[in-house]
Amino acid sequence: MSTPSTGLLLFAHGARDPNWSLPFEDVARRVRAQRPDARVELAFLEFMTPDIATAGRQLAEAGCTHVTVVPLFLGAGGHVRRDLPALLAGLEAGFPAVRFALTPAVGELDTVIDAMASTACALADANRP
Repeated sequence: MSTPSTGLLLFAHGARDPNWSLPFEDVARRVRAQRPDARVELAFLEFMTPDIATAGRQLAEAGCTHVTVVPLFLGAGGHVRRDLPALLAGLEAGFPAVRFALTPAVGELDTVIDAMASTACALADANRP
């Protein structure tokens, strides 16, 4: 169960096309609806705002003492394995009273892989001659 000191930082790559962020904003809206007692922020690695430093600062300034960081990436490439830990180290240094806990990339979880496989099959079935 979440408490008022709980934050959730959703982290996506970002793109130059502003429409690219729409599904991620929808994820953030749905998470907020499912976790009304947690503070939820969406941040981007590049091209879009806010960046992770800004979103992390917002959560810390809102009083969050525990922030779960969820990479909304399909896999744990260089951004998740190298860039993200370095960015989190900066947040931890700036906000030592806040614990930032990193989760696996969502795309590596069985539930997401199953959902993609099911959706691919449904799309293929819908497009059969």
